[in-house]
Amino acid sequence: MLAATLRTISMAFALAAATSWAAAPGTAAPDFTLTDTAGKPVKLSDYKGKFVVLEWTNPDCPFVQAQYNADAMQPLQKEWGAKDVVWLSINSTNKDHGEYKTPAQMSAWMKDKQAAPKAVLLDATSATGRAYAAKTTPHMFVIDPAGKIVYNGAIDDKRSARESDRKTANNYVRAALTEATAGKPVTVASTSPYGCSIKY
Repeated sequence: MLAATLRTISMAFALAAATSWAAAPGTAAPDFTLTDTAGKPVKLSDYKGKFVVLEWTNPDCPFVQAQYNADAMQPLQKEWGAKDVVWLSINSTNKDHGEYKTPAQMSAWMKDKQAAPKAVLLDATSATGRAYAAKTTPHMFVIDPAGKIVYNGAIDDKRSARESDRKTANNYVRAALTEATAGKPVTVASTSPYGCSIKY
């Protein structure tokens, strides 16, 4: 009995490690196809050859609200979108959870916040979130034109839900994109994400 339990625990840890490794900097970004808020399928591999940002989001999360209410996330989306970086916002809240948002609700919230991602994607089964081992909202990934992850982690270094902290925060995503798009190695390629747990 004990041996069987230990084997089960060992397999669980191995699976968790493999999942985390799949989203580690330097590894290939797992491909996915998700539907956007307009009902259009969006496939990550269609953007190979471009830099891509994945932003895990949830309108009910205070940490996400702080980013958007302080107008911190939107300028990043606009700045890098203008530089041909593809910004994809993903909500992996499971469809059976109370915080699940319909496509219309997500679209309305993003419009109200004057957000500017390339697309807002619904991951209602949470499969894509799990493939990336996404832990929090927000949780950020930067992918290079070859399809490799060059940054995985927090949006910034102020681990709070205070809007005022956004003004003085060091934004890891901006730093990663600045270096990567200039052909330089990303100095800080991995940080610990912070925020609300994703509602799997």
